[in-house]
Amino acid sequence: MLTLHRAALVLPDPADPAAPSYADGAVLVRDELVEAVGPYAALAAAHPSARVRDWGDALLTPGLRNPFGHWLLERAYHPDPREEVGDEPVPDGLAGERDETRCGASARRGLQRMLGSGVTAVAGPFERAPVRTAVARSGLVVLPGTGADAGAGPLDPLAVLPPAEAVHGRVAVGGRADFAVFARGAGGADGPLAGSCRATVLAGRLLFRRR
Repeated sequence: MLTLHRAALVLPDPADPAAPSYADGAVLVRDELVEAVGPYAALAAAHPSARVRDWGDALLTPGLRNPFGHWLLERAYHPDPREEVGDEPVPDGLAGERDETRCGASARRGLQRMLGSGVTAVAGPFERAPVRTAVARSGLVVLPGTGADAGAGPLDPLAVLPPAEAVHGRVAVGGRADFAVFARGAGGADGPLAGSCRATVLAGRLLFRRR
């Protein structure tokens, strides 16, 4: 299936100041891969049968990397909404925890909340079996070897990292369709804002959409 993701601004590689950007741009996705990136009008004319997801005045960029994955998923506890204590991670809430079911459930909630921030890659290592399973099933890219050294940090990398450092990879033809859609800053600032994720796409699948 072909899907055309349209946005007011498409930044395929925010980490490279020389990379092209597209006002009223689009990303064409076939199954799990990016087939084309460019102006919306040209891509829509070339692929009239493609399903269109129009994100309006938003910014489309590569998804984010969360360098704090080890702490967030192995040590912090992500409350169940039924506990009525909010959805912020509880620091060291899993320290010493032996209930594997509780660890896995916490990790799944944490991963869903990362997706809600535009995260498409997360740093390990992950030592608990239920956490490894949850991460594998989430579809997020696992970045090895950095998370244990990063210490504690937020679910949303943009809260502590500039956009050029927070993004993971680039939106490129032939690459996996991992990207996120964000609100734009005042005056149409060309960078994603913390807490403004509208949608997250992993391997071509829309896994988060803000209602």
